[in-house]
Amino acid sequence: MFFLLIFTYSSFAQKDGFWDKERATTKEIIVSARDRITVATEDLPVGTTEIVYRITLLDKNQEMTNSLVSVLKSIPDPYGIGQGSAGAVFLMSKISGDDECTYSVFTSNENAKKYVADGKIDKACYSQAEPVSKDAKRLSLDKSSCLKQNTTTIWFGFESKNWLLNQKIVLEVVPWVDTKLNRGWNQDNKNEIIGLCKTSTMAQKMADSDDFCVCILNKIMKEYRYDEYQKLLAVEKTKIYKDFGNACYKDADISKKIFNDLRVQSASLIKNQKYNEAIQKLNTIISEGKATALDYSSIGYCYILTKQYAKALKSLQEGEKLDDTELAVKLNLAHTYLVSDKYSEAKAIYKKYQSQNVTDSLSWLEKTKADFEVFKKAGLPSQDFDKILKLYN
Repeated sequence: MFFLLIFTYSSFAQKDGFWDKERATTKEIIVSARDRITVATEDLPVGTTEIVYRITLLDKNQEMTNSLVSVLKSIPDPYGIGQGSAGAVFLMSKISGDDECTYSVFTSNENAKKYVADGKIDKACYSQAEPVSKDAKRLSLDKSSCLKQNTTTIWFGFESKNWLLNQKIVLEVVPWVDTKLNRGWNQDNKNEIIGLCKTSTMAQKMADSDDFCVCILNKIMKEYRYDEYQKLLAVEKTKIYKDFGNACYKDADISKKIFNDLRVQSASLIKNQKYNEAIQKLNTIISEGKATALDYSSIGYCYILTKQYAKALKSLQEGEKLDDTELAVKLNLAHTYLVSDKYSEAKAIYKKYQSQNVTDSLSWLEKTKADFEVFKKAGLPSQDFDKILKLYN
C-alpha cells in the first residue's frame, strides 16, 4: 500500500513533457590557467521550461563515466529533481579532478563577453562564487531569471582557479520541454488570436465573447503549431476563423451563453425604447432556431411599437405554437389585434385571461395598463384602450 501511494502521488506530480536529448549541450572546454571563458548552449527548443546542467572538472586523461542524458532517463520529469539536494546529488558525476573553478550564468552574449573582460558577475542571473570541482543544478521558468519564456540560448562563464595548468571542464545541459508550449503558443501568441477574435462580427454580437474566443483559440492550437499557423495565407486564416467560429458558435454551453447575452441586451434596448436594435438582436436568436415563446413575445412587442403589425402577428403566432400557455404571448397578441382594428378578437383574449398573472408577480390587468401607457406615448391608435380597461371592471 505504501509503494502504491508513492507511485500514485508521483504520477499526479509528473509534468507533461520530455527531456530533449537531441538538443542537449555537451562540451569539453579547456580553460587556460587563471583565465576566463564563456560557452553558449545549443539552441534551446521552443517550450523549454526547465534546464538541468552539470559541470565536471577532469584531470588529465580522465573521461566521463556516464552522460547527464543517461542519468536523466531514470527521472521522469523535473519534479523529482526539485524536491531537494538529494536530486541534485544524484545528478553529480561519479568523477572529478582536483582542479576547481567558479562559474556564472548569463542570459545575453553581451553580458557574457563583459564577464570575460572584467570578471564582474553583477550581470549574471546565477553565480557560483565558491570554487567547485563539480556541480549540478536545475533552473526553471518560474523560479529563475536565467530562463524566460522566449529564451533560446544561455551562456556559461568559467574562471579557472588553477594558477599553473590548464583545466578541462565538461559542461552538460539538458532542456525539459513542455509538450503544450513546444507547439509555440506562448502568452503573446495566444493574445494575438484572442485580439483578432474580439474584433470579429460574431464576437461583437456578444456581451461577453471570452468563452467563444477561447474556444476558437483552443481549436487553432490543437490543429496547428504556431509556426505552421504563421505560414498560412490571409485567406486561409480567414477560413479557419470562420470554420472554427461556426463550430464554437454551435457548442451547447457557449451557444446558451451567447443567446442569453442577446436576450439581456434586447431587454435593455427595449427598456431604453430602442426597438429596432432590439429586433435585430432577437432576430439573431430566431434565425438560429434558438427562440423561446418569450423571445417571440418580445419581438412581437417591438413590432407593435414600431407599427409593424403584420410581423407582430406572425411572430406571436409562432410563439403560441411553442407554448400555448405563455400569457406574455397572449397579451401581446391581444395588443396586436387591438391596434390593428380587430377589436372583437382582442376583446376575447383580454376577457379570457383577465383574472390571471402574466408572471408570478405581475397581474394581467397591471401589465395591460402599463403597456397601454407605453403605446399612448408611442402614438399608437388608442381609441379602444379605455374600452378594454372597462371590461376588467
